[in-house]
Amino acid sequence: MITTLILWSYALAALLFGALALTQVRQPSGQWPHAAFVVALATTSLWALAVAGIDTRDVATRIVASARDIAWLGFMLALVRRDRAGNYALGAVYFVVMALAGTAAMLAVAVRMGLDAEALTAVESARVVFRMMSAVSGLVLVHHLYQAAPPSRGGIRLVVLALAAMWGVDLLVSAGVYFDMRWMPAAIVVRGIVMTGVAALLVVGVHRSGDWTLALSRPITVRALSTVALILYAGLTALATSIAASYAGPYVRVAQTAIVFGATAGALAMLSTPWLRAWTKVKVAKHLFRHRYDYRAEWQRFTDTLGKPAAGADTLHARVVKSIADLTDSPGGLLLVADGISLGPEAMWNWDCAATGPQDDTLARFLARDARIIELDRVRAGTAPAEDMASVPGWLQECPDAWAIVPLIHGGALVGAIVLARPPVDRALDWEDFDLLRVAGRQAASYLAEGRAHAALADAARFDEFNRRFAFILHDIKNLVSQLTLVARNAERHADNPEFRVDMVATLRDSSDRMNVLLARLSQHGPVRGEPLQPLDVAAIVERVAASRRGQHPIAARAASVFALGHAARLEQVLGHLVQNAIEASDADAPILLSVETIGDRVAVDVIDHGSGMAPGFVRDQLFRPFVSSKPTGFGIGAFEARQLVHAMGGALDVTSREGEGTRFRILLPAVASLEAAA
Repeated sequence: MITTLILWSYALAALLFGALALTQVRQPSGQWPHAAFVVALATTSLWALAVAGIDTRDVATRIVASARDIAWLGFMLALVRRDRAGNYALGAVYFVVMALAGTAAMLAVAVRMGLDAEALTAVESARVVFRMMSAVSGLVLVHHLYQAAPPSRGGIRLVVLALAAMWGVDLLVSAGVYFDMRWMPAAIVVRGIVMTGVAALLVVGVHRSGDWTLALSRPITVRALSTVALILYAGLTALATSIAASYAGPYVRVAQTAIVFGATAGALAMLSTPWLRAWTKVKVAKHLFRHRYDYRAEWQRFTDTLGKPAAGADTLHARVVKSIADLTDSPGGLLLVADGISLGPEAMWNWDCAATGPQDDTLARFLARDARIIELDRVRAGTAPAEDMASVPGWLQECPDAWAIVPLIHGGALVGAIVLARPPVDRALDWEDFDLLRVAGRQAASYLAEGRAHAALADAARFDEFNRRFAFILHDIKNLVSQLTLVARNAERHADNPEFRVDMVATLRDSSDRMNVLLARLSQHGPVRGEPLQPLDVAAIVERVAASRRGQHPIAARAASVFALGHAARLEQVLGHLVQNAIEASDADAPILLSVETIGDRVAVDVIDHGSGMAPGFVRDQLFRPFVSSKPTGFGIGAFEARQLVHAMGGALDVTSREGEGTRFRILLPAVASLEAAA
């Protein structure tokens, strides 16, 4: 009964496969996937006929079974490589699986070579293992094709489902042979019935789709290659243990343990190596796909990193660095943000090099003008354009891990720049990197600009609240000024003591003047912000401020006669804020130094004290924020307003401070000579 079922089921399958092959021969398409399909159909028909007419255990049948697998693998390879000429890595994967099937055929021939019983058992066991490995590998590749096939091409999906059924039942039969199961005859019958269904699926498939083209899926490709590598690892390990069982004698257990342990340790070591993972990713992207990046997946990861911060996640600035660095597999990065006329460090992510150097606005001017990504390796080698080499500061060139500078442009303005660390697999940037980083940089810049806009709105709201709270105070101060003025007039007329009268009048007038100045400032009657810059005698202004404050605290001035562009009232106001802060931070006998010098094309005005100093975190995150003060009674307006006034004059305000040692505020303004030369 079993023999009859085997005969009829396989004969029917052979008839169906042969008829389908003849039908396809009569419909030439001129495409090599079609030719490979015809060859696979004919080989499968020959194999089914051999099983029905000879025996499934005959060496000829086993050789034809391997040829059938190789033919179908060739058809699958033709599908995935039709539009991808030169994809050698993908072809290598298929050829490895074909080699598994070919090895099984050679072992089938070796079984008939008159080996002794022990060797015969080992060879037969190895043949079955290779058959199972071939079936499993075929299933993995079929799964990849199924995921890669577009939903509109239902015919191709039916074909790959048919191949999955074929290799699935092959795996079942091979496993039964390996474990010597009693139900093997029934399994062989089931395989014949399944192969008949496979032929029916192929008939439906070829009539539903004549376009043998597939699209590769990156995630499925990576998983498929990983699975194939795992199968090869397991198969080679099993083969090595089988060989050890035949030749290791009394030490077979020790040898097999050493093989399994060594293979496992080697696999774990390779999987845990970042360089190997990065190298594999680069090679897969380079040889299996037209483009290095899976743009859809990269953009999803990029936007998730930026826009979906989890609980306890990094700040927006750190997430911006990470999102850009992840695109190129860079292990770290540094964010530089526009600070007045230069770029300063704002956030780091896994950055090991020095994050600062002498202040220089050359890089900021270059990136704002050209918005070009700079390759630092070419700058170090001297092969970059002259502008690139001139714009990169020395501290970045001296950092060997600094790989590229990506400008962040929003609305035509430079928001900042990101310095990427060198990826594990070093390589040169190409056009894909430039395009992706340029677009991602603009998107990241929009996030930073949006964050700044939100912060500005919050500050504006706090200023509005500040103004509302002090509107009533202004009214009271105005009344107080009027009263003090009246007291001063009455004192001039009625005071009997001349000395007291003079002293009282001077005091009242001084208070009146100060309150009127405060009223004018709070009522926004100060200088107009849009007035043009004028040449200033910086030394004269510094001397005037120092003289006015010497009655409160020891102040020394060291100023050469230099001229800068700015506003005298604003500069005097800034110096007043900074000197007052220095006085409050210093001991009564600790002098404060005001100095003026020329640095390049700018004039530097330093306010130096030896007081309590400030913590680095406070300087970085809070010093220049409004309403944040280190003093219990301070409003936190002075430093914020000072920097705003300096920026309005086209300058920059820098601060260096150490706790317990003191603070230096440096005002940098454009020198008159340099600006006249530029004009």
